Amino acid sequence: MSPRIPGFDYQRVTVADGVTLETAVAGSGSPIVLLHGFPQTHLMWRHVAADLAADHTVICPDLRGYGSSDKPADIDGQTYAKRTMGNDIVALAKAFGHETFALAGHDRGALVAVRTALDHPEHVTHLASLDVLPTLDMWEVMHGLTGAIGFHLYLMAQPVGLPEQLIGASPDAFFGHFLDTWTRNPDAIPADIRNAYLTACRNAVPSIVADYRASANIDVEHDRADRAAGNTLRMPVTVLQQDWGSFLGFDAVKLWSTWAPDLKHDTVTCGHFMAEESPAEIISALRELMNRQRGF
Repeated sequence: MSPRIPGFDYQRVTVADGVTLETAVAGSGSPIVLLHGFPQTHLMWRHVAADLAADHTVICPDLRGYGSSDKPADIDGQTYAKRTMGNDIVALAKAFGHETFALAGHDRGALVAVRTALDHPEHVTHLASLDVLPTLDMWEVMHGLTGAIGFHLYLMAQPVGLPEQLIGASPDAFFGHFLDTWTRNPDAIPADIRNAYLTACRNAVPSIVADYRASANIDVEHDRADRAAGNTLRMPVTVLQQDWGSFLGFDAVKLWSTWAPDLKHDTVTCGHFMAEESPAEIISALRELMNRQRGF
């Protein structure tokens, strides 16, 4: 049996036609939804979620296409659009009785969180993004060394067939590469959790690729439309990023400021998987965020 977050109740929640999300929930009080990244599941939030559940309702789903959630086939290129996945999250919160909620995401989950907040500002009260750039900015700044580091983004952006075949031929080596090289403290992801991540990814290659492929296509279109219209995030926003260093060649704070007028940006000294490597810092930042009032 896959590991679980102790003290959390697990439910399968229908969020769209033919799509149910495996969801861990616990606590009471103002709600916060936590969205995992790649190549992980909701288990990445196990330390943070347990702490926040002391005084918040904490909802931790596996995103569509990941973990134990449903993995619908991508028929039209929009099944894994962040807009579609964001609609899942609004429906999920409503299923638990919450019209408004705070939202935090890491990596892929952060991209879903940002799109959800742009599309549904009436539902998202506070937003946190962990260690990612907005989709449009990510593609615009990647070149040279940055592009080499993000090789998987280009691989999974290719048309249907080749990425799935290459990754499916050795999924543990592919997904394990990121778990190993993006972590400064290997002990932060113990063997049972690592095995759960690899098992989940091994069973989700087509849907994970479809998620990434959407970010090179429909997600960029949605971001461009928002930029052209001058749409921004209308809630308090916290962005946490590891110390990428100036060698990557872009100013993350400047990029985020164009999207988030009410922005707090901090650097966390750890690897990419910061909720597992530095949970105390993430907990503190999320608690601070949820106490902020709308600033404009």
